[in-house]
Amino acid sequence: MSKLLDRFRYFKQKGETFADGHGQVMHSNRDWEDSYRQRWQFDKIVRSTHGVNCTGSCSWKIYVKNGLVTWEIQQTDYPRTRPDLPNHEPRGCPRGASYSWYLYSANRLKYPLIRKRLIELWREALKQHSDPVLAWASIMNDPQKCLSYKQVRGRGGFIRSNWQELNQLIAAANVWTIKTYGPDRVAGFSPIPAMSMVSYAAGTRYLSLLGGTCLSFYDWYCDLPPASPMTWGEQTDVPESADWYNSSYIIPWGSNVPQTRTPDAHFFTEVRYKGTKTIAITPDYSEVAKLCDQWLAPKQGTDSALAMAMGHVILKEFHLDNPSDYFINYCRRYSDMPMLVMLEPRDDGSYVPGRMVRASDLVNGLGESNNPQWKTVAVNTAGELVVPNGSIGFRWGEKGKWNLESIAAGTETELSLTLLGQHDAVAGVAFPYFGGIENPHFRSVKNNPVLVRQLPVKNLTLADGSTCPVVSVYDLVLANYGLDRGLEDENSAKDYAEIKPYTPAWGEQITGVPRQYIETIAREFADTAHKTHGRSMIILGAGVNHWYHMDMNYRGMINMLIFCGCVGQSGGGWAHYVGQEKLRPQTGWLPLAFALDWNRPPRQMNSTSFFYNHSSQWRYEKVSAQELLSPLADASKYSGHLIDFNVRAERMGWLPSAPQLGRNPLGIKAEADKAGLSPTEFTAQALNSGDLRMACEQPDSGSNHPRNLFVWRSNLLGSSGKGHEYMQKYLLGTESGIQGQELGASDGIKPEEVEWQTAAIEGKLDLLVTLDFRMSSTCLFSDIVLPTATWYEKDDMNTSDMHPFIHPLSAAVDPAWESRSDWEIYKGIAKAFSQACVGHLGKETDVVLQPLLHDSPAELSQPCEVLDWRKGECDLIPGKTAPNIVAVERDYPATYERFTSLGPLMDKLGNGGKGISWNTQDEIDFLGKLNYTKREGPAQGRPLIDTAIDASEVILALAPETNGHVAVKAWQALGEITGREHTHLALHKEDEKIRFRDIQAQPRKIISSPTWSGLESDHVSYNAGYTNVHELIPWRTLSGRQQLYQDHPWMRAFGESLVAYRPPIDTRSVSEMRQIPPNGFPEKALNFLTPHQKWGIHSTYSENLLMLTLSRGGPIVWISETDARELTIVDNDWVEVFNANGALTARAVVSQRVPPGMTMMYHAQERIMNIPGSEVTGMRGGIHNSVTRVCPKPTHMIGGYAQLAWGFNYYGTVGSNRDEFIMIRKMKNVNWLDDEGRDQVQEAKK
Repeated sequence: MSKLLDRFRYFKQKGETFADGHGQVMHSNRDWEDSYRQRWQFDKIVRSTHGVNCTGSCSWKIYVKNGLVTWEIQQTDYPRTRPDLPNHEPRGCPRGASYSWYLYSANRLKYPLIRKRLIELWREALKQHSDPVLAWASIMNDPQKCLSYKQVRGRGGFIRSNWQELNQLIAAANVWTIKTYGPDRVAGFSPIPAMSMVSYAAGTRYLSLLGGTCLSFYDWYCDLPPASPMTWGEQTDVPESADWYNSSYIIPWGSNVPQTRTPDAHFFTEVRYKGTKTIAITPDYSEVAKLCDQWLAPKQGTDSALAMAMGHVILKEFHLDNPSDYFINYCRRYSDMPMLVMLEPRDDGSYVPGRMVRASDLVNGLGESNNPQWKTVAVNTAGELVVPNGSIGFRWGEKGKWNLESIAAGTETELSLTLLGQHDAVAGVAFPYFGGIENPHFRSVKNNPVLVRQLPVKNLTLADGSTCPVVSVYDLVLANYGLDRGLEDENSAKDYAEIKPYTPAWGEQITGVPRQYIETIAREFADTAHKTHGRSMIILGAGVNHWYHMDMNYRGMINMLIFCGCVGQSGGGWAHYVGQEKLRPQTGWLPLAFALDWNRPPRQMNSTSFFYNHSSQWRYEKVSAQELLSPLADASKYSGHLIDFNVRAERMGWLPSAPQLGRNPLGIKAEADKAGLSPTEFTAQALNSGDLRMACEQPDSGSNHPRNLFVWRSNLLGSSGKGHEYMQKYLLGTESGIQGQELGASDGIKPEEVEWQTAAIEGKLDLLVTLDFRMSSTCLFSDIVLPTATWYEKDDMNTSDMHPFIHPLSAAVDPAWESRSDWEIYKGIAKAFSQACVGHLGKETDVVLQPLLHDSPAELSQPCEVLDWRKGECDLIPGKTAPNIVAVERDYPATYERFTSLGPLMDKLGNGGKGISWNTQDEIDFLGKLNYTKREGPAQGRPLIDTAIDASEVILALAPETNGHVAVKAWQALGEITGREHTHLALHKEDEKIRFRDIQAQPRKIISSPTWSGLESDHVSYNAGYTNVHELIPWRTLSGRQQLYQDHPWMRAFGESLVAYRPPIDTRSVSEMRQIPPNGFPEKALNFLTPHQKWGIHSTYSENLLMLTLSRGGPIVWISETDARELTIVDNDWVEVFNANGALTARAVVSQRVPPGMTMMYHAQERIMNIPGSEVTGMRGGIHNSVTRVCPKPTHMIGGYAQLAWGFNYYGTVGSNRDEFIMIRKMKNVNWLDDEGRDQVQEAKK
């Protein structure tokens, strides 16, 4: 019949039957199925991933139909693992599966946008000035014009523009700023290059060619664990997730593995089938707590107390009572515990630990002539003083002895861990104790703030003829943990039940965890490590690292691992997963990203200090350095405000500066020429005389702050911007919700090193440019918003620490509407800049201050004491007591040509990383043939980098991780320093060269490289520290070993030479805010935590309709049932959270899983979704960072001291926020501020 008649039931034919009438054959029309078939039809599949800093780095199939992305599913073609290990796939999560929604959503940025008031000023200025630079100058020189557009930031008012117009405006602003104030007043912020490394490099390459400032991110995000650089000299290196499967005992400590490491969680569940025990340690009943065998719930912020109590058990049972040969031998060889430490006398007859003994302290330097001040000393089992190979002094100035062979002075030797049995006397040694500090929200255990403990000492005769008592680090560690060694020590503990620092009974008082659980878990952890030779692991996360004293938390856990010989052993060690920090082809990427092929050094800045200073958060500081000091310190030497310590650190070259000098660095050469000096000599003399000031000393002078800021691949103001309200007021010049008083209106400590201005500058940024594919919170506050391609519309590369592969982002479709890839956007700006600068900037000499960098000879600066040239304590010596001062030649009209080509410094200086270098001529020649070369112009003959794929090929060709020939060269270079043969680790991959087309076909496993401390092998999973232990390559620390004792004067002064429990600080954000009018509902102070969420990756996906549908559709705050009852809050009520820093509004989630005394607002819920007005501020409610403020820690400012030296994202001040407390109350009036009749009044509910 016809299809028409088929639709009528009367004309239907009866089908044939079968199976005794139980079945029937029908011939009905099935065209209705076509719609389903068409829904799942596609034209092609393209491999891509999500550049979202989730660490997942998952490969996805992107389905395309009619030129549009229709959906995505997980790829399942990762290279197979070895037979005894589960494979990596499938990798993915619900957040990633929803990404295609963004491409065609209403929130997608389609066109270049600009603030209406600014574009009107610009167009009017261009009518009066044909030169765009002069047009911009006319706006900047009129305060009223500047105020007119700055004060409306964040209030809408965007209009559509075009690329040509906005590129010209941006270029003109950059040229005028550089010409007037200096290139370091132009800055850029973008995080986590590993998630889309070419896109990151696009912006930083442009900035670096200008001499602009590239801002760090890992420290600012508080993803950086300072304990890692302190202990290992390594930013962060961790096992791949597959190595979890090799473990026999795992403690996820503050890491919510199923929720925040979703693609890797299968390894965690699979290893449990092997019998591996898992212990969750989290204050709340989280997803990982449900997954594990046991759950310990310590009071939040007391993790170091729990770790030290466990360490007490491990040391007593496995080092003293029944010593494990494996543990003892491991600590002897791979830690600094055999090294000797000087004791300094106190007035009461006791001693305090001083610095480590150096070869230079002893007669004839014990035969060491090269860097004897940087070579540590130990006693061997024969009682002789020896200088073991491997300390930092062997790394620089000589070759062949920087290794961990058991050799001293060319002779085999075995070091003694303890002086007990070889000691000359027993002495009382004083240790600081912070556990008695009172805090109304945390438990304390009263004790003397100075604990004197008895230690075995040896008396040494020094080079000057004096006698000095010394102890071993091992003996200091045992005493610090309060262990009794039969030396009549009344402050040590005889058994676990004594409430003395740091026994399990003491730990129970602080953390709330019953001591029997502390004892049992510690015993099981160590016993497993003893039997398996180190296969016990701790997985750590942001929950532990985001506290002010995060380094104490981490050092407590790291010590446990070192005591048990776990670091560097497959299936063991620490596993810190916070941020997709591992850019595997790092050394190939660095020249591209920071234009090292054209100019060296680049300007780089640690963001925490940058934003603390320039958003004037320091003007509201309530925490003083004096309250942080050890009771054993001389407080008179450590006076001043926290920002004073930052200024001193910048002045001595420990930290970078931005801006750097109090005048335009481009003008210094002319002054130097008049004086007959080089720019370096002139700058040093002018700084020393005071004629030239550091910019950080006068932040509110009017010329010493950033002027132009680029933000790309980031939601700075909606995700990571601690002190959000301060940024709004002081950087942007718009309305803010600050509820506290600055120092000028209070009795707080004012700075000594910084000039105080009564009125701080507001609206410091003249131009804020944001690149994004969606309208984010940062876009709302920007002046210009440039639409960038999504992760399915551009070519790029992605790596992670969670797996060993490199794989691509691919352009499955062309960028939609008028969006462009990051590489094309910055290329366009570079071209516009090269045109705009003509007549204003030409070939210029730029004076750059470079801090004393880690992995360079500059890390050997002041070996024994801290001397400040400004105070007349020493000479100003660039690169030693002050920053390096380098004159850099810039060719501004050639910026575009240089941006799009690989420069000659790669031929001349080669490439390298982490202290080693090698020749790259072969790779340059290859890239010239692959990418072709420039035919004419300033970059004639240089390899092209015209497209993002060209840029990818540059990275792949130059990196040892993706080019086997380079890997062999890199291992050879390291071998010259260590005196050992390492090329066997890469020789079998020498002919392997990964190209971009290769990773588009399938993810590729990278090649072992000396850049990292693990191996990429078919026989062992990647594990950090593996090459240190098995190849005897030293850690990049003072002793060359895992450094438990930090002997820098500032570390000792602040009581952190050894690990100690330090309770959360009191930020006074609740106690010192203005009086807030009551609204009739009760209020309560709660600890404010911001863990990573389930329905978003940071702020991405948080406004995605699919994720909003699965969650509650807007901002939420979790509180306990106990606190909710007290506050008359029921589930889903609107609540307000506020303190001195600002206020936010959200719905309440009342839950049993949250303990009383704390509240959780999952990190980075966008302020653009469903946020009513605040009763406190009268404005729209803020975001999670509206109630936070940065508080830097002085010990993170140390530099030029072996492992304690600054490096970009390696070490420096970090942006912690979990010590904050807030007031929370139910909202009375829910006002949407839109006059649409949706306002409501909330009443009390029973």
